[in-house]
Amino acid sequence: MVQIPNTPPSASPAPRSVPTSADVARLAGVSRATVSYVLNNTSAVRISEATRRRVHEAARELGYVPHAAARSLRAGHSRMVLMPAPAIPVGPLYSAFINELQWALGRLDYTVVQYGTVALRGDEAARAWAELRPVAVLVPGAGLGPQGVDVLKRSGARAVVTLGPESVEGAHALLMDHTAVGHAAASHLHIRGRRRIGVVVPEEAGLETFSRPRLEGARAALRGTGAEVTALPLAYEEESATRLAAQWPDLGLDAVFAYNDEYAMLLMRALQDAGVRIPEDTAVIGADDLVLGRLLRPRLSTVHIDLPSGRDLAELVDRAVRNPGAEPETHAVLGASVVHRESS
Repeated sequence: MVQIPNTPPSASPAPRSVPTSADVARLAGVSRATVSYVLNNTSAVRISEATRRRVHEAARELGYVPHAAARSLRAGHSRMVLMPAPAIPVGPLYSAFINELQWALGRLDYTVVQYGTVALRGDEAARAWAELRPVAVLVPGAGLGPQGVDVLKRSGARAVVTLGPESVEGAHALLMDHTAVGHAAASHLHIRGRRRIGVVVPEEAGLETFSRPRLEGARAALRGTGAEVTALPLAYEEESATRLAAQWPDLGLDAVFAYNDEYAMLLMRALQDAGVRIPEDTAVIGADDLVLGRLLRPRLSTVHIDLPSGRDLAELVDRAVRNPGAEPETHAVLGASVVHRESS
């Protein structure tokens, strides 16, 4: 066990005084009002570029940062956009989307805060989010109900946006229908002549929001065709993949949709180690179209998923903040198309 040494506190210099907007105004040679206009990006007052530059340089030199609470008080609302931190492994595709969204919201002068509420769900979590007084809340997945939306709006949230399979009364909705992903994968395997198709269902808690619709989509695609669908529980662990691969001869499967590329790569390696030839004995397809899938041998077939643009979602948030009384918008935003490679 690593122990952290308990060292006595050393004498520290006296804390420096916090710079104020008055200090910035004196250094820049302008009024405090001008400092406020510049640092708050106020467009109603015309200020020359030279003056704006002086104010920004003075603020940087002094290390001055505007007080968020005071700024919110003047504006009548905060500029904080709250995103509950995901309690499940979301993968590289969703992470890239979140990064783009944060960048786009930052360009619109919002501050994105990810907030962990692992033990709280639904409307109970909404009350915890409301305590932070965000101007907007982006809620991935299911669980939030109309009561939670009402709690957030009463606390001052001007925009509540859900990203999931269903819309929620009172909230803007980006509908993500993951049945399309399973439908595309199973249809591709069937067209390629496969008739006994396994569908990986991750055992990790929380992923059922995505895995259940993907399984349902695969079943819907093959209904009435005579092909069989077998659900395959799999944990994201080498031992779990090895155990499943050992059962493969008894399962009699000639294809597998492995939920996504990460599970596909895990299972494909275990199948190859067990002597299963891909695609001769079993075809494999994943989803997400990750770069790593193109580096495998054989290269991994996949379902390319089109997520909403982070910029478009940021603009939706900004529209809702500016016009909180507008009717909630609903957009279907998830597209799915097969990328055929050697593994299938």
